Amino acid sequence: ARAEAAAFVSGNGVDKPRGILDYPQVDDDGWAWNSLGYVATGTDGGFDAANPADAVIDLVYRLGAPYRAGASFVMNSRTAGALRKLKDADGRFLWSDGLSAGEPARLLGYPVLIAEDMPDIASDACAVAFGNFEAGYTIAERPDLRVLRDPFSAKPHVIFYATKRVGGAVSDFAAIKLLKFGIA
Repeated sequence: ARAEAAAFVSGNGVDKPRGILDYPQVDDDGWAWNSLGYVATGTDGGFDAANPADAVIDLVYRLGAPYRAGASFVMNSRTAGALRKLKDADGRFLWSDGLSAGEPARLLGYPVLIAEDMPDIASDACAVAFGNFEAGYTIAERPDLRVLRDPFSAKPHVIFYATKRVGGAVSDFAAIKLLKFGIA
């Protein structure tokens, strides 16, 4: 499961799924199919000092309206910790905890999913993804799990080898946007 999660984020497609961060990333103003558009924060390796929340709000509204209905944020824990501190112009936090058990936290009203394989906030890193991943990313999984029993290799123990085939790729490039921590 850990290897799958890492591959869905940054896999290169060779004997593993192709991750969302493996595709070309272009400024959303020059976006074209077969690449993922990003919104820059305007500051290298961080948020804009004067208006830190503006980049996150721009990210939400750069995603097309049909995709926003099922959209969610994806980031790692460190990035979530930084975003959790952001406030709007009226001093209200953008982040809100789930109201009931099992409900995800929300950022600007959208669910936040923690994927530790996403990069940390750094210079020119795309550390936050926002989109409708159900529409934008396709996972192909063979239903069978193959188990091979090897009673001979490690006597007196028995070794089991389990294999599973999984693939994945972005299928709708308009359904996913990235937040890049850079100037442009």
